[in-house]
Amino acid sequence: MTQGVLVGRAVFDGARLWPETGVVIRDGRIEALIPAASAPAGAQRHEGVITPGFVDLQVNGGGGLAVGAGTDAAALARICATHRSLGSAGCLPTLITDTPEVTASVLAAGVEAARRGFPGFMGLHIEGPHLDPRRQGAHDPALIRPMGPEDLDRLCVAARALPALMVTLAPEAAQPEQIAALSQAGAVVSLGHSDCSYEQAIAAMRAGARCVTHLFNAMSQIGHRTPGLAGAALASDCAVGLIADGFHVHPATMRLSLAARGQGVFLVSDCMALAGTDQQEIQLHGRRIRREGGRLVLPDGTLAGADLTLPRAVQVLVEQVGIPVERALAMASSVPAAVVGAAGEYGAIAPGRRADLLLLGADLGPVGAIWEGVAHPLRSA
Repeated sequence: MTQGVLVGRAVFDGARLWPETGVVIRDGRIEALIPAASAPAGAQRHEGVITPGFVDLQVNGGGGLAVGAGTDAAALARICATHRSLGSAGCLPTLITDTPEVTASVLAAGVEAARRGFPGFMGLHIEGPHLDPRRQGAHDPALIRPMGPEDLDRLCVAARALPALMVTLAPEAAQPEQIAALSQAGAVVSLGHSDCSYEQAIAAMRAGARCVTHLFNAMSQIGHRTPGLAGAALASDCAVGLIADGFHVHPATMRLSLAARGQGVFLVSDCMALAGTDQQEIQLHGRRIRREGGRLVLPDGTLAGADLTLPRAVQVLVEQVGIPVERALAMASSVPAAVVGAAGEYGAIAPGRRADLLLLGADLGPVGAIWEGVAHPLRSA
């Protein structure tokens, strides 16, 4: 519907739920929010929640494609299209630890994708290779290395050219001056895959890091005398990514963490190329990753990304963790949009915005989407 009125049992505008509310759409944009009682007789009705399209800041692939060697602008467009079919209006395709040549190639592809204005492409997330091998997770340890001058220059140039660039690094693998330079260039520096101390983490945040990647996973844990990176994430005001599939972080731990942090926590899928497909396994740097009981694992059982969509993560937060619906929806929309400076374009339903709407059923499962005022079907997983 490029124009008309869509009435929902509730509308989440990015901050709060409005019961029995209509969204007025004209020429692919939102013209107004109105009480359902004021809607015209011919208005469409949705017996569920209308929410902004979700925002996913960590997608390692989708539609059978992984971000890596050979990724070009067209591949990034296909990955973004896959995630729009799963409920995310926008995403950051994510390159995990690779060679300098592959990193440079993916960054160039991202700049071209931005130039061509592909729907849903918000920028890139470069996760590694400047990590701590003691917390490698599924990353190839042979490719992990400290940040050098050429790495820094490459990332700073890309940060200035892309709509958004998130860089996950470990404080052990980058100097405070490098973190500061990245931040000043416009990159969102996120701490992750690190065995750093609490003090090292705080020093990196003071240098310019303002996010933490997939809380609790591949990082130093909370001890009563050694809070580690996980403790720094919860004690600071930095943004924090969370994989809420029930496997990466126990629901009870999520509940405690969200009680500790009043705001700033956002959901990520951390999905792999399998997202949006029926494939059961893929290869990553010569290692097999398979689907197993709702997880993605290496042959040794190590978690390798997640078999997750953001709508499912919202359901987990509400059903298993007990988080209010408003907070769960914000963690998938307005909060991540703000983290990468895209709050003016994504994560809210308000007059003047693009009509990018996700339609959720009574169980908060996705049942449809409207992108720029046009209805689109969604994949089931």
